[in-house]
Amino acid sequence: MAKPNHSRVYALAVCSFFAAASSFPQQAAVTAHVEKSGLKSAKKTTAPASDLSEVVIWLTPSDGHLPAASADAKRPAPTIAQQNKSFAPHVLVVQVGTVVQFPNRDRFLHNIFSLHEGRQFDLGFYEAGSAKTVRFDRPGVSFLFCNIHPEMNAAVVAVETPYFAISNKAGELTIPDVAEGKYHLHVWSEQSLPEDLKKLEREVTVSSGTLDLGAIHLNANPNFTTAHKNKYGQDYVPPAASDYNHP
Repeated sequence: MAKPNHSRVYALAVCSFFAAASSFPQQAAVTAHVEKSGLKSAKKTTAPASDLSEVVIWLTPSDGHLPAASADAKRPAPTIAQQNKSFAPHVLVVQVGTVVQFPNRDRFLHNIFSLHEGRQFDLGFYEAGSAKTVRFDRPGVSFLFCNIHPEMNAAVVAVETPYFAISNKAGELTIPDVAEGKYHLHVWSEQSLPEDLKKLEREVTVSSGTLDLGAIHLNANPNFTTAHKNKYGQDYVPPAASDYNHP
C-alpha cells in the first residue's frame, strides 16, 4: 500500500485555505469630514461655531441586498437618557430593528413622544429612576420631545444598514469594516433642508484599505428652529408650581 504524500496533502490544504480566504469580501474603513455653512447649535446651550458634530452618514448597497442586523447579546442597548431636562445624546443613529432605552435620570416626571416621520410613539408619564424602551422598526428620522418640558428635543435616525457613522465635534466620521462593493451614500443633518441633503447623495465604490470620501459640505436651513407643539398639537402651557416641573 502506497504511503501518503504528506507534502502534497499539506500543499493542497494551504492552497484550499488561501482560496477560501480570498473568497471572503475584503473590508475597508470609510472616512469623511464635515464642513458646515451657517449652521447653528440645536442644543439648549449655544455650542461653539467650530462644533461639527451630529451629522450622520450611511451606506446602502447599490444592489439592494441589505446586510442583516447583527444580534450581539453582550452589546448594551443604545440609550437616550433624560437628564437635566435634556436628552443625551441629542442625536442617535441605529440600524432598523434596534431597541433603544429611555431612562429617566432626572428627579421628576417626563413624557417622551414622537409623532413624526420615523417611529411614532408616546411613552406616557414615567418617574425618576425608571426606564422605557422603543423598538425602531422602520427607517426614518424620529424627532423626540417631552410633553412636559418644551426645551427638550432629540432625534433618532434609523437606517437599514450597519454601515453608518455620526460626526464628532471636529466633523470627522469613520465607518469601519465596510465590505467591498458599490454603495449609495446618504447624509442627514438636523439643520439642513431635505432637498439640500438629497444633493449630497452619490454612488461610491469601496475596496480593501481605506476610502476617504473627502469633505461633506452642508448648508443651513435659514428657518431652522427647535420650536414645536405638544403631543396634542397645542402650544405648551407656561410652567406652573407643580411637581412635574420641579427638580
